Amino acid sequence: MGVAHLDDVQSQLELHNTFVKSDYACLSHALRLEMERTDVLIVGAGISGIGAACHVQQNCPDKSYTVLEARDAIGGTWDFFRYPGIRSDSDMYTMGYRFKPWIDDKALADGDSIRNYICDAATENQVSQHVRTGHRVQAAQWDSERACWQVDILVVATEQLVQIECGFLYLCTGYYDYDKPHMPELAGSENFAGTIVHPQHWPEDFDYSDKKVVIIGSGATAVTMVPAMTDKAAHVTMLQRTPSYILSVDEVDSFSVFLRRWLPEKLSYHITRWKNIISGMMVYQVCTRRPEWAKSYVRKGLITLLGEDYDIDKHFKPSYEPWDQRLCMVPDGDLFHAINDGKASVVTDQIDHITQTGIRLKSGEALDADIIVTATGLTIKLFDGIAMTVDGEPVVVPDKTVYQGMMLSDVPNMAFTVGYTNASWTLKADLAAEFITRIMNYMKANDYRQCCPRDSSSEMHDSPMMTLKSGYVERAAGSFPNEGSKAPWKMYQNYILDKLTFKFASLKDGTMDFR
Repeated sequence: MGVAHLDDVQSQLELHNTFVKSDYACLSHALRLEMERTDVLIVGAGISGIGAACHVQQNCPDKSYTVLEARDAIGGTWDFFRYPGIRSDSDMYTMGYRFKPWIDDKALADGDSIRNYICDAATENQVSQHVRTGHRVQAAQWDSERACWQVDILVVATEQLVQIECGFLYLCTGYYDYDKPHMPELAGSENFAGTIVHPQHWPEDFDYSDKKVVIIGSGATAVTMVPAMTDKAAHVTMLQRTPSYILSVDEVDSFSVFLRRWLPEKLSYHITRWKNIISGMMVYQVCTRRPEWAKSYVRKGLITLLGEDYDIDKHFKPSYEPWDQRLCMVPDGDLFHAINDGKASVVTDQIDHITQTGIRLKSGEALDADIIVTATGLTIKLFDGIAMTVDGEPVVVPDKTVYQGMMLSDVPNMAFTVGYTNASWTLKADLAAEFITRIMNYMKANDYRQCCPRDSSSEMHDSPMMTLKSGYVERAAGSFPNEGSKAPWKMYQNYILDKLTFKFASLKDGTMDFR
C-alpha cells in the first residue's frame, strides 16, 4: 500500500473519530438536558434525612428537593433494627426534632414509637411525597464548570441505573454499615448446635421462648436486649469481656408530664428539652472534669440497685474513664431488676471457643446456650460508601478536614450529618440543617452557585473527627476525616456553642469560598 493511500486512510479515521466524538458530545448534552434535576438531593430517610427535608421545606420554600432511601421504608435505624427491646439510648426530648414536640410519656422510647414519630414528621411537613425508597446512591461527581453534582443511583427493585443532577448534595446516611456488622471470629462456632444471631440481622418472628440465651457484648444493644428477652427466655446471660458504665434513668420524665398538664404542648416540650440539654451537658462536664467523683456516684447507684453482696467491681467497674465511651442508660433500672429476679446474669470473662452446647471461657467455665446473640458492635461506613469525585479527582475522605462538623474541605456544595458523641444525635442534626439552609439562602441572595470550605491554614493540627474509645470507632479510625485545632475546623461537642455559632456567625469567615 502506498504512502499516499495510508495518509488518506489516516485522514478518514481522524475524520471518523471527530464525528464520533461530536456525536458523543451531542448525545451527552441531550442526556443532560433530559436528566432529572433537583436543587437539593438528600440521601437517607432516617431521623436525620427527614429532619433535613423538613428544614429545607420550611426555610427554603423556593428550593426543589428529593430524598432518596436505599431501603423500602422511611425510618432509617429505627425501621431497620428489629431486635427485642430496641429503643433510644438518649431521651426523646433532645433526640426529637426541635420543630416537632415529643408527646409520649416515655423519655427512652421504643423503636416503633420513634419510627412512627419520624413518619409523622414527614407527613405533617409534606415531605413524604418527596421521598423515593428503594433508591441506593452509588456515586456522585461534582462539575465545577456547571456547578452541580451528577449522582448515579441504583433502583433496587429493577436494578436500573438512573442519574439525577443537583445543586446541593446532603448526605444523611448515618455512619455504620447496614449490611455488615462487626463480627469477631468465634473459634468453633461451626460446631454449635443452636442458633447464632446478630441483632443487626434479627430474624422476623424469631422464637426464643424457654431458651437459654447468651448475649455477647456490654454496650447499649446488649444492656437493652437482656431485660427485654427475659419475658420469654428461660435465662439470659450477658457475657462481656470488659464492663461499661451503666446508669439507671427514669423511663418517664415526670417534669415533662407535670408541665404538659399546665402549659401548651410546644412550650412544655421546649422547656423540657432545654432542661435535658443543660443537665446532659452538666453530666458530661462532671464526668470529664471530675471522673473519680463520677465513678463513685455511679458505683453508689449500683450498690443501691444490686446490693452490697453483688460483685460490682468485677462486672460494672470499667477500666476506662467516664465518657471515653458513651454511657449506657437503662430505663428504671430494668437490667438490674432482671438480675435481682434471677432471670438474667452477667459474666465477665473471655471466650476460648464455642462448643456444641454453648461457650467455653478462658477461665474454664462453660456457659450452656441454645441461642448466642453477638451484640459485638457496628462497622462504620461513612457516607454509605458513596464514591465521590470533584472535577474528576476522587474525594479521599481521610485527607479532608471537617468544616463546622458538617462539610469537607475542598468539596463544594456537599454537607453531611454526624451527631454529637456526648449528647443526642438529633441535636446536632437539627443545627446542621438550619445552618445548611442558612447557607443556601445566603447563596441565593448573593447570586452564588458554589460554596466550598478551604483549609489553607498552616497552623492547623489535625486529629480524627471522632475520638471516642469505643471499639467501633477505634476500628474505623483510619477512615475518618480530620478536625482542626480551632474553629471552624474543630468540633467542640457543645450544643449551646454550636447553636450560637451557626445562628449568628458570619458566613464570610475567610474559609468558606463562595462563587
